Amino acid sequence: MRAVRIDEFGGPEVLVPVEVSDPVAGPGEVLVRVVAAGVNRADALIRAGKYHRAGRPPLIPGVEAAGVVAAVGEGVTELAVGQRVMALDGVNAPGFYAELAVVPATQVTALPEGVGLVEAAALPVASLSAWYCVRRLARAGKDDTVVVKAAASGVGSAAVQIAAETGARVVALAGSAEKAAWAGEFGAHDVVDTSAHSGEAEVEEVLRLTDGRGADVVLDTVGGPAFERSLREVGDGGRVVALANVALEPSTIDTRDFYPKNVSILGFQLTNLQIHGYDPRPDLRELAERVASGAFRVPVETVVPLDEARRAHKSLERRDNRGKIVLAVADL
Repeated sequence: MRAVRIDEFGGPEVLVPVEVSDPVAGPGEVLVRVVAAGVNRADALIRAGKYHRAGRPPLIPGVEAAGVVAAVGEGVTELAVGQRVMALDGVNAPGFYAELAVVPATQVTALPEGVGLVEAAALPVASLSAWYCVRRLARAGKDDTVVVKAAASGVGSAAVQIAAETGARVVALAGSAEKAAWAGEFGAHDVVDTSAHSGEAEVEEVLRLTDGRGADVVLDTVGGPAFERSLREVGDGGRVVALANVALEPSTIDTRDFYPKNVSILGFQLTNLQIHGYDPRPDLRELAERVASGAFRVPVETVVPLDEARRAHKSLERRDNRGKIVLAVADL
């Protein structure tokens, strides 16, 4: 089968198209014929050797995909050959930058009609992360103001929609006027261009938009110095959910920014959650049904051929994209 492999850690140039042996589904596993694979920050970190579960080269990156069931292993009864599915697996790292991938059946979800394979490939990581953080951890509701950072990213655009659906007032922060306006199209009530409101000005703008009270929920998808600002942007009794550090920098914080306000700081990491027993399938089914009904959108900005994975990673790391980048593995 065709695949894109990493033989050594490094920049996008280490993503090499290769031919490798077809995998075979074992007991409890599903062989997925991949049609499209989502491109994620985790993939770039795996490629660079900076991901906590990267393993050692040679390896095939890719933690989410959509396609068709090609075979099922012994004991798999809930899925059948020919079914359209989406798959997620950052735990066992099967590598979805390939024409075929073996995945535990517990990480594979059948798709309802009305959900295309490209948008399904972009759904598991970003939308599931946003769903869990907004609905389960932050428990956002109609009386809340929710600040979403990097709102033009895959996680951010999903979080804006999910928070807006709860009836919350959503403030979307993004790194340019164009990205901020685009994030507003997903249901944000206020948008902030952080290139024009950088550093302290960002905090002041969030406080201004909340009449000095601060937000009830801040979804911090950036990390690094942004996390320190999140603690000052949240109000009394609020919740800050930290789910990434794309800044790849330490966060230096002052405890006086949060403990006097009785703020809750909540951490989220999808892979770790799955390792400790989280079954993603019920939440993924609910998300897919919302996409099928038109209630949610999965914005895919660019679809890149599998053999051009380097180009996809370069775009991801420049933060050019609004929404998701997807690799086309088979004919769409």
